[in-house]
Amino acid sequence: MDKFREECGIFGIYGHTEAANLTYLGLYALQHRGQESVGIASSDGARLQIHKAMGYVADAFDEATFARLGGTSAVGHVRYSTAGESGLKNAQPILIDCAHGEIAICHNGNLVNAQELRDMLVSTGSIFQTTSDTETLLHLYARSKAPTPEEALIEAVSQAQGAFSLVLLTKDRLIAVRDPHGFRPLTLGKLGDAYVVASETCALDLIDAEWIRDIAPGEVFIAGPEGTKSVHPFAPAKTAHCIFEHVYFARPDSYVFGESVNEVRTEFGRRLAAEQPTVADVVVPIPDSGVCAATGYSEASGIPLQMGLIRNHYVGRTFIEPHQSIRHFGVRVKLNPVKSILQGRKVVLVDDSIVRGTTSRKIVKMVRSAGASEVHMRISCPPTISPCFYGVDTPRRSELIGATHTIEEIRKYIGADSLGYLSLDGLLGAVGPTRKSYCTSCYTGEYPVAFPRNEAAYLQLALKLTE
Repeated sequence: MDKFREECGIFGIYGHTEAANLTYLGLYALQHRGQESVGIASSDGARLQIHKAMGYVADAFDEATFARLGGTSAVGHVRYSTAGESGLKNAQPILIDCAHGEIAICHNGNLVNAQELRDMLVSTGSIFQTTSDTETLLHLYARSKAPTPEEALIEAVSQAQGAFSLVLLTKDRLIAVRDPHGFRPLTLGKLGDAYVVASETCALDLIDAEWIRDIAPGEVFIAGPEGTKSVHPFAPAKTAHCIFEHVYFARPDSYVFGESVNEVRTEFGRRLAAEQPTVADVVVPIPDSGVCAATGYSEASGIPLQMGLIRNHYVGRTFIEPHQSIRHFGVRVKLNPVKSILQGRKVVLVDDSIVRGTTSRKIVKMVRSAGASEVHMRISCPPTISPCFYGVDTPRRSELIGATHTIEEIRKYIGADSLGYLSLDGLLGAVGPTRKSYCTSCYTGEYPVAFPRNEAAYLQLALKLTE
C-alpha cells in the first residue's frame, strides 16, 4: 500500500522466568511496526543467547528456540529497514562481546550522523559487519575507556544525533535509552516484580503488565541486581515527538506520548469534518488506518459510517500477480468494495494520509466502479511535503505528491470529486495542550535536528506524475 513504512518495534523484560516467551508475545503485539525481520536475545546471568530470522514473529520461533533462549531477562526487535539494506545481517538485536562484556542492542529510530561516525570509526580501524546505523553505537561502546558498561554506553550514545529509542541487554542488566528530543515512543511497565519496556503500551497489555510511565526524553533507565535507577546525562533539548505515531504508526489501542491513539485519531476525524464538510450519504473508512478518523468524521458530520471496503487480513508480504490483466489487482487483493453500500451513493472516503497518490487513485476508481455516484476523499493530516530522517522510511521528496502539487492537482490525479486535508492547526489541536512537543517536519519541512548534507538533494527534486 501507498503508505509510509513503519519503523521498528522494541521490547525488553528484566526479572521474569519466562523472559524470552514474554518477549515473543510483546513483539507479536508490535508486529505492525516492522515485518521484515525479528530477533530475541536473552540472558541467564552468565551469557547471552540470540535468535534472529527474516519475516514475521509467528514464523520465527519454535519450542526448540525457546529452550535455548533461557534466563530471566530478554530483549527483542521487529524491523523495517530505515537505515541499512534488508537482510539477516541487519536484523536485530545486534550482539557483540567486548572489553565491557557481552551486550545486545535493539534500536527504533535513525541516527542522522551515522555515516560521519562510521567514517571516523573505519578510518581508525573498526570493521563493520552490517550496514545498519545501530552498529556505530556498538563500536563507540566497545572503544570507550569508561569504567562501567553504563558509563560506556552513555559516552557512546552522547555522540549520536537524531532519533533513538534503545533497549539493551548485558548479562545482568536491562538498559533503556531515549534520545533527548523523544522522537520515538518508549514506555515502562511492571509484571509482578519484573520490569518491562516497549515501544507501545499494547505490548504491555498483551502480557498483562501494568503501565508505569513513559521513559522520558533523554533518560537512561537501568534495571539490575541492585534494583532500578534513572539518569539524565544528556543536554536538554526541545521535545519533538513524532506526530505520525498518532496519524498512522501506532496501534489505536495503544497510548503513546501520554495520549490515547484511538482518541486522538477520532478527534482528527471530528476536526476534519468541521474543516472539510461535504454533502454525502455514507462515510467509508479505508481500512484499517482510516477507521478511527472516519468514526470521528461520521460523529461530527452526522453522515452514517459503513464499512464499504473490506480488507483481506491474510495477504502476505508478496503475492504472484496473474499473467492476465486484472483491473486494480494490487489494491483489490487487499481491499474489496461492498457494492450494496456504495452503489448509487455519495461516498466520503477517509484515510490517514496520501503519500504518492497511486493507491488513492486506484481506490477511488474501484469505488466508482462499484457504483458510487460521487467520491469525496478526506485525509486526516496535512499534505506530506518532506521526507523524515528520524526513523521512518519516507519516499524522497520527488515521490511525495503533496510536495510539488496543489490540492486541486492531486484531486484531479486521484479522480475524486473533492479532496480535503486536515490542517496543521487541526492536527495539533487534536493532541491538546502537548501540541508544542511534536515534530511535524513531514508537513512543514522544518527539522528539529539537522539532517546530513548529502540528503539535501531530496528537497530539490520535482515530482512528475504519469497517467
